[in-house]
Formats: sequence, structure tokens, C-alpha cells
Amino acid sequence: MAIWQSLNFEKVPGKVFKRQHLFLLVSLVLLMNGCASPPTRPDNICDIFTEKRSWYKAARSSSKRWGGPVTVPMAIIHQESGYRHDAKPPMRYFLWIIPYGRASSAYGYAQVKTPTWLEYKNDAGSMFSDRDDFEDAIDFVFWYMDKSQRRNGVSKWDAYNQYLNYHEGHGGYARGSYKNKTWLQRVARRVEHRSKIYSAQYSSCKKQLEAGWLHRLLF
Repeated sequence: MAIWQSLNFEKVPGKVFKRQHLFLLVSLVLLMNGCASPPTRPDNICDIFTEKRSWYKAARSSSKRWGGPVTVPMAIIHQESGYRHDAKPPMRYFLWIIPYGRASSAYGYAQVKTPTWLEYKNDAGSMFSDRDDFEDAIDFVFWYMDKSQRRNGVSKWDAYNQYLNYHEGHGGYARGSYKNKTWLQRVARRVEHRSKIYSAQYSSCKKQLEAGWLHRLLF
């Protein structure tokens, strides 16, 4: 009660009070947009995590929860959405004019289809998990990778085969559905290559990322 009284809103002129509210609203909108926007330099994992500290905390938290490196899920998300929170498959058109829906229900950072997302929410997430929330999206990728290891024996450090599992599904991968898809194998190699680049970059900045804010400020 004393804190509320110390603000003494009755003495604040109406126009000033409205300007303060407008300033707070604009600041909040800018902050939310900043959190949702793709990183400025998506090809460098050190720059990504330096720019978006909350992403690093989320990646580290999920890594501890499920095991495995942070670099493989980041490479998969880069491939799937380019770090766009609202990414969707392209719209399909009849006769190049009339839209008739998207190729699938995939959505968000990790391009997860609705049924698979519901499975994750029931198994490891929560009713509040969202595909356009980075923390939830990267936890989903770790969760899926964990299942790929347990079901198909694929190491969480094997970015190539992890991506094939991710794209084809665990059953499809087990059946070898990717073997005649040379285009998909090329994409999986790109993910593998990016993961290796991320790994080399991460090893050079991990100590700095894990340092406290005061250490980062001074050094």
C-alpha cells in the first residue's frame, strides 16, 4: 500500500500519464518483436546466442534435460524455418491462381505438424507449449532426437541421420524411405555440415556464453 501511495498518480497530469502508458506499450511491443525476429547472423551460433541470450538458456536447458549437443537441434531449426517463429509451408494454388491450402500443418521454428506437436505436449511439454515459442520448439527437437536414438539407434551427435529421422518420421526412417530421395540426402548433408560449423564456432565461445553478465561486460 505504501508503494502504491508513493507513486501518487493523482498528481501526475493526464497527458503525461497517457504518454507514459504509450511509452510502456510501445516498449513492450518492440521487445516482443525483438524476441520473435530471426537472429541477425544465423550462420554463426556464437552470434545467435550472444544476440538472443534467452535462446541460449533454452538450448542449454533442453540439452541437460534430454542429452546431446545444442548444435544439432540448432542446425535442424535453421534448415526448417531459418529461425522464423511463424514459418509455414508455402500455399498451394490451383492453376497458379486459386489458393487451396498448404502442403501440411507444419508450423513454427521447428516446422512441426499438428499431430506430432500434440504428441509432444502430452508426452513432454505442457498445455501451454507453442510451436512459435523458441524454448518450446527447441525442446521439441531434443525430444524428437531422443526418440530417434531410442527407436532407431541414431546418435544425438549424428546430424545427418537425425535429420532424416526428423523429416521422414521414425517409421519412415526405419523402412528406409529416404534411400531413393537423393534431394533429401543432400539436405541432410547440409544440416550435417552446418552442425559441424556450429560445433566449431560454439567451442570458441561456450566459455564466454556461460560467464555471468558482469564478466561479459568487463571482458
